[in-house]
Amino acid sequence: MELILTNFTVPRILPPFPPILEPLPPLSHLWRAHSTTLERTRTMSEAFQPFEADVARVLDLVINSLYKDKDIFLRELVSNASDACDKLRYQSLSRPELLGTDPELRIEILLDEKAGVLTVRDNGIGMDRDDLVANLGTIARSGTARFLEAMGGGEHKNLKLIGQFGVGFYAAFMVADRVVVLSRKAGDDTGWAWASDGRSGFSVSEAETAVPRGTSVVLHLKDEAKADLSPAKIEATVRRYSDHVALPILLGVKPEAGAEEKEAEAPRQVNRASALWARPKAEITEEQYKEFYHHAAHAWDEPFARVHFAAEGALSYTALLFVPTERPFDLFDPKRRHGVKLYVRKVFISDEVEGLLPRYLRFVSGVVDSEDLQLNVSRETLQHGAVVARMKKAIVRRLLDELARKAKAAPEAEAKEGEDADPSYERFWESFGVVLKEGLYEDAENRPKLLELARFRSTHGPGWVSLADYAARMKEGQDAVLYISGESAEALRTSPHLEAARAKGVEVLLLDDPVDDFWLGEVRDYEGKPFRSLTKGSVDLSKVVDGAAKPEEERADQTGLDALIARLKAALGDEVKDVRPSSRLRESAVCLVAEEAGIDLRMERFLRQHGQFEQLSRRILEVNPAHPLIREMAQKPDDAALDDLAHLLLDQARIIEGEAIPDPGAFSRRMSAWLAKGI
Repeated sequence: MELILTNFTVPRILPPFPPILEPLPPLSHLWRAHSTTLERTRTMSEAFQPFEADVARVLDLVINSLYKDKDIFLRELVSNASDACDKLRYQSLSRPELLGTDPELRIEILLDEKAGVLTVRDNGIGMDRDDLVANLGTIARSGTARFLEAMGGGEHKNLKLIGQFGVGFYAAFMVADRVVVLSRKAGDDTGWAWASDGRSGFSVSEAETAVPRGTSVVLHLKDEAKADLSPAKIEATVRRYSDHVALPILLGVKPEAGAEEKEAEAPRQVNRASALWARPKAEITEEQYKEFYHHAAHAWDEPFARVHFAAEGALSYTALLFVPTERPFDLFDPKRRHGVKLYVRKVFISDEVEGLLPRYLRFVSGVVDSEDLQLNVSRETLQHGAVVARMKKAIVRRLLDELARKAKAAPEAEAKEGEDADPSYERFWESFGVVLKEGLYEDAENRPKLLELARFRSTHGPGWVSLADYAARMKEGQDAVLYISGESAEALRTSPHLEAARAKGVEVLLLDDPVDDFWLGEVRDYEGKPFRSLTKGSVDLSKVVDGAAKPEEERADQTGLDALIARLKAALGDEVKDVRPSSRLRESAVCLVAEEAGIDLRMERFLRQHGQFEQLSRRILEVNPAHPLIREMAQKPDDAALDDLAHLLLDQARIIEGEAIPDPGAFSRRMSAWLAKGI
C-alpha cells in the first residue's frame, strides 16, 4: 500500500447531488449515536490490509517528533473541517439545494472528559467510502523509503521536514490511540465509518446509525492527553491557531456523571470567525499572520515574505499572500499548483484558478478576495477572464516588489538568544531561485524585475552575486557579461574555458541550473551588455585592461602550428567540425567549443536526452599553441604517431566536457601505448 503524509481534503470535482433534508442532530443525541456506531464498527467493518512496516514507522516518527507540540493536531483537524465547509459552500453556489435545511456551516468541537473522547465535526461536504479509503489510508505517496531517509537526524530536523510534507489528519495520533471517522457525503443517504489505531491498519464499514452530513473525527485520547485536555485548553488552542477561520467554531462539553439525562448546554463560539485578510493590518499581530500562513499553506516553516494589500477603484479586491522559507517537497511536480485560494465577498470559489499566478510563483500561498467577480461565474471564465488577468498583473508586481525589498535588506538579521535568525534572501534564492528563473523565460513583462532579483555563482568567490554587482566589477574594455554553463558550479570552476578570463581577472558567471540554457535564449543583454558564452565561438579579451595580465605580445612561437593543425584535421576527419588555435586556453592543451551561432554543449545534451537529436553535433577542437605538448607536436607534423595522439587529445577534450568516449577500448590502447613510450 502506498501512503502519503498530507492534509485531508475533500475531492475537487464533485458530481451533482439530490437535496439534503436533515440538519445536524442535537448535541446530546450525538453522544448516544457515537457510542452505538463505534461499537458496531468493531464487529461489522471491512478490514483493509495492514499498514506496511515502513508506514507504521512513519506514523511513529510523526508522533514522537511532534509530541512536544501536540496541540497542533487540533489546528490540523479544524483546518480540514474548514476546507470541507468551503467546498460545500462553493458547490452550493450552483446547487443551493445541497445545503438542505442546514445552511449554516460550522465546526463543532465536543469533549467528553469522562470517556476521554474528543470529537471534531463539521457539516461540510463529507466523504463516502472511496473518499475515506483514498484520503485517510494514504501516507507518504512521494516514497516511504525516501521520506524515512530524510527523517534521519535530530528532533529539530524532523520537525522541519514534517512541516514540508504536512502532517494533516495523522497528527491526531499524537494524542489518540484510536481514531474513528464518521462521514456522510453531501447528497448521499449512506454514512460510513473509518477506524484505525495508527499502527495495525484501518477498516471501513457502513454506519448502522444515521450519520449527519459532513465529517466527525472521534479521538479516543491517550491517558496523558486526557489529563492535559480541558475546555479551557481547547478554547485557548483554537484562539491561538484558528481564530482567523471564517466559520464559527463551537465548543461543547458533555455533562458530568449523573447528568446523562439532561440536555447538554448549547455549544458556545470560541473564535472570532472573521477573515484575517479583511481586517486592518494595524490590528493584526505577527503571530496571527504566521498562524494564518500555517493554516492557508498547511506548512510548518516561517514565511519568508508577506504581501497584504487592498486594491480599490475600477477593480476592488484584497490579497494576503505568503512566500515560504522552506522548499515544498513537490515544487518540481508538473501537477503542482500555487496555493492561492480565490474568494468572492468572503465566499470560497476555487483553489484551481490557474490564471491567478504564473507557474514560476507556484510556491506562493494565501488568499485573494474580490468584490467584482460574479458568484455564479464558471471556473473556465475565472481562468481566462480579463478581471483575473488584471488581478494577476497587480499581484505579481506586488510580490516581486516585496522580494526586491527583501533582497536589499540586511543579508541575515541577528537573532536574539534562543531564537532563529530571520532567513536571508540568499537562503530564499537557494530554495526558489531555479523556479524564479523560469519567469525569465516565460514573463517578458516582468523580466527586468526578475533580472534584478536573480543571483548567480561566479568566479569572484564562493557566494552569490547579482547582475548589478557583476556589472560594477566589469573590467575596462569588457563589452559583455561572460558566462559558462554546466552541471555544477564547482566543476565549472576548473573548466579550461575559463583560463583566459582568469588570467585577465575577468569575472565569469557559473550557471548550473538546467533552466539557464533556456532563459539565456530570451534574455539577450543586461543594461546593454550582451550575455556571451565562453564555450561558443571565439573569445577575444584583448581589449580588457588588466595590469596583472601578461602583455598580448608575449605569445607562443607559432612555428609549425599551421602544419600541425592540418595534420590534426586529416587525422580526426568527420569527428570534429574544425581544428584551430585557441585564444581562451592558458594551461590546458585542448578544449571543445561550439560555433558562434551553435548550441551550447549542455543544452545540446539536454535536447538529445529528450529525443531532439540522435547524436551530438560535431564540435570545434581548439589547441593551445603555448602548451608544451602542442609545441612538441608542432615540431614533428609528419610523425605517423601523431594520428593516435590526435585522437587521445580529442577524447581528453570530451572527458573535460563530461561527454562519453565513443570507443573506450581504443582510448585505453592508445593511452597505454603512449604511457609505455614515456617510461
